Amino acid sequence: MKKIINTVNAPAAIGPYSQANLANGVLYISGQIPVDPATGKLVEGIEKETHQVMKNLEAILTEAGMTFKNVVKATIFLKSMDDFAVMNDIYASYLDAESYPARETVQVSCLPKNVDIEISMIAHQD
Repeated sequence: MKKIINTVNAPAAIGPYSQANLANGVLYISGQIPVDPATGKLVEGIEKETHQVMKNLEAILTEAGMTFKNVVKATIFLKSMDDFAVMNDIYASYLDAESYPARETVQVSCLPKNVDIEISMIAHQD
């Protein structure tokens, strides 16, 4: 059975999708962009954008009763690979080195609302 996960502590979906779906103990989190859920506004600059995306993901994980330790897979979309090092340091600061998820990072030509970063995750309940 599928359960929709939704929280006001992450940006509302801007299309026909859910923030996340929980199915058979696996949480599928939709790609998060750097929208501040309190204001509905985009944050700018790769550092602030990465922090905001990670906070949005954390809010969804929390709503599902999980943490970043439950994450088994992450997909990162960057508008420019020139931002990789900065993004990578910030991304790592939210994670436990003992439980890093699998991951890929790809450069894309454009993202929703023309942001610089989007991250989706898959987590698993213990």
